[in-house]
Amino acid sequence: MLLEEDLTYRLRGVLIRVSRQYGGGHKERVYQEACREAFAQAEVPFVAQPRVSVHSMDTGRTLATHIPDFVIAERIVVELKAIPWIPPEAATQLEQYLRVTTYEIGLLVNFGLPKVQIIRRICTNDRKPWMAKLATGRDTLNP
Repeated sequence: MLLEEDLTYRLRGVLIRVSRQYGGGHKERVYQEACREAFAQAEVPFVAQPRVSVHSMDTGRTLATHIPDFVIAERIVVELKAIPWIPPEAATQLEQYLRVTTYEIGLLVNFGLPKVQIIRRICTNDRKPWMAKLATGRDTLNP
């Protein structure tokens, strides 16, 4: 069984529905708003453009914040694109954000093609040694 399999399946369905309704060729902002509307209609819990802490790999201390397009059900980070192809750097960036945040699942979604492209990445929290340091209360911008 996949991590968050049911939620990811449901989320993919909503994203495919948005792709079918709007097709390709719009600006990313159009898809952000369409997804916001579709998540609400499908009763998928989400936060649009939240501030997510980026943690130090050594200390667990918050280094900065990242603002993804969506966080779904407090468990899945969603990054949207509307480009002709996804460069490898975009998937790598998502993987790196998963390594330094408390989220374990990320979806990179590209609406810039005739059919939506969804790339799923995982980095489980048991593979993040800095997570243990969060429990000690050292999760601040100033140590």
